[in-house]
Amino acid sequence: MAVQFHVAHSAVVKGAGAIAGGPYYCAQGSAWTAYYHCRAPGWFTPLPSTAALMAQTDRLAKTGRIDATANLASSRAWLFTGTEDDTVRREVVEALHAFYSRYKASTLIIADKPAGHAMVTQDAGNACSATRAPYINDCDYDAAGELLRHLVGNLEPKAVQQSGRLRRFDQRPFGSDGISMGDEGYVFIPEACESVRCRVHVAFHGCRQSADEIGERFVREAGYNRWADANRLIVLYPQTIKRTWGIYNPRGCWDWWGYTGPRYHTKEGGQIRAVKAMLDRLSAPRQ
Repeated sequence: MAVQFHVAHSAVVKGAGAIAGGPYYCAQGSAWTAYYHCRAPGWFTPLPSTAALMAQTDRLAKTGRIDATANLASSRAWLFTGTEDDTVRREVVEALHAFYSRYKASTLIIADKPAGHAMVTQDAGNACSATRAPYINDCDYDAAGELLRHLVGNLEPKAVQQSGRLRRFDQRPFGSDGISMGDEGYVFIPEACESVRCRVHVAFHGCRQSADEIGERFVREAGYNRWADANRLIVLYPQTIKRTWGIYNPRGCWDWWGYTGPRYHTKEGGQIRAVKAMLDRLSAPRQ
């Protein structure tokens, strides 16, 4: 989802971090392709070619459904794949690396940590090689800090005592109904950002990792907040919810294969529009 949002809104989004993620529009609107081709591809289920995905991306840009792909040349991408991750294989993340590299983005891939399928942290969560709830793993590696350092640049050391506040907010005005988004989201706002303008980082949780599933573990333990506190960085944590009627999203995933409709990967997609509206609200002048 981070990659989708970045490519769709590359005029304003300056970079993306992807932990166990594949190239833009990999699923091509198909749950079958998402499951069999974009997670653990094999001899009979190959990944879509990078050239084909780029051609489709370029066509979307020419019609204005996503921002111009030329923006990607001035952007950054930080990618991670764990050596113990059997859910999304390394070659999928390498395909994302190839996608970004061909658009001349400044791209870094980390592929030497013995991590399962999870958010990787310095000291929170399960054993590093695990793939189980809450999908947060203690790998003695600060993925959030390294991700932010690549995307943002030099950082002040993360805060020892956190002064900012983690707040809940109502997601319903942003279009949560019918697009598998929860009633509430979270935003971390450093104390300094109460009075001055700050950058925003959007942290998309993984499948089975929403607040509906694991409470506030991701928004508190993923590792972003103390870095944000020391670096005048607001962190937006939008939330999905599981749905098994109307639309089918039984694991509470972000829509990267089309369960909300055929425009899911563009600026017209319901979830992308909702998150962009949240960012617009955060950036609006105070009355």
